[in-house]
Amino acid sequence: MAVRPTIFPRGGYGVLAFLMFLNALFSIFNNFLVIAVTLKNPQLRNPINIFIFNLSFSDLMMSLCGTTIVIATNYHGYFFLGRKFCIFQGFAVNYFGIVSLWSLTILAYERYNVVCQPLGTLQMSTKRGYQLLGFIWIFCLFWAVVPLFGWSSYGPEGVQTSCSIGWEERSWSNYSYLITYFLSCFFIPVTIIGFSYGNVIRSLHGLNKKVEQMGGKCDPEEEFRAVIMVLVMVVAFLICWLPYTVFALTVVFKPSLNISPLAATIPTYLSKTSPVYNPIIYLFLNKQFRDSAVEFITCGQVVLTNPEEEVSTSVAPAECKMPSKINQVTPV
Repeated sequence: MAVRPTIFPRGGYGVLAFLMFLNALFSIFNNFLVIAVTLKNPQLRNPINIFIFNLSFSDLMMSLCGTTIVIATNYHGYFFLGRKFCIFQGFAVNYFGIVSLWSLTILAYERYNVVCQPLGTLQMSTKRGYQLLGFIWIFCLFWAVVPLFGWSSYGPEGVQTSCSIGWEERSWSNYSYLITYFLSCFFIPVTIIGFSYGNVIRSLHGLNKKVEQMGGKCDPEEEFRAVIMVLVMVVAFLICWLPYTVFALTVVFKPSLNISPLAATIPTYLSKTSPVYNPIIYLFLNKQFRDSAVEFITCGQVVLTNPEEEVSTSVAPAECKMPSKINQVTPV
């Protein structure tokens, strides 16, 4: 652990350190802002937004326990903090990463309930939200803890400046863990997200058609914006986690394949970008949050939403209610 690797040019480590510094800077600022604004504004603390708050908290912890550390280790050119700290970093990044991942999954499913199920908005209560949060943290804790007891392990990866699950290790213990881990923490979430948002888009399209048949007016741009934002969510999710999954399962199904350290580093650092764009996608593009964030940052000097606007949106006529459904699906 204390031996400097010679597998990467010294300048390359400097570039990685700089990129991770930018990553940490935006990630910590974005997620801290989400948390602060949500705590300050009671109107943002609805049952659905509980999961967005949880997502921001886990992303913030992932950045503090993971990204900030790899800034220092890349600056030094090797993981100089010792084996125990390596295990801690691997555990923390793994734990908070899959908490974020499952928060996105439950968020997608609950939005499906709101839009596609009868009386969906009544099914989601604060109590149900906290119960689901408890499930997420306990379920993810299991998958983060078991490598500490010998089912797989934590260790350095790629260019040896960060630590995670030892997915490059060739052993049956590691193979069995990786297969069950990625079934539980990638394939199932992807399936739920795809099913949920696919049905959401189909439901919104059907609702638009019904409103038009009844003589109402629908804004096609609302539906188009919903489709685009759902695609952004899914694509961002896959960019972050698909390379990591592919590399890990490649080791399982083709153990003889030699993966270069630089190639092995790519999926690791892609997964560390998720805390940056998650708050942008899920909250910064939400008008209500965006207005509250501007007011918070400017200490109340700039107020973008006045009380009359809030009242007018709450008493919109029947043909204008479609956008409120879309607001439950995706940021606008």
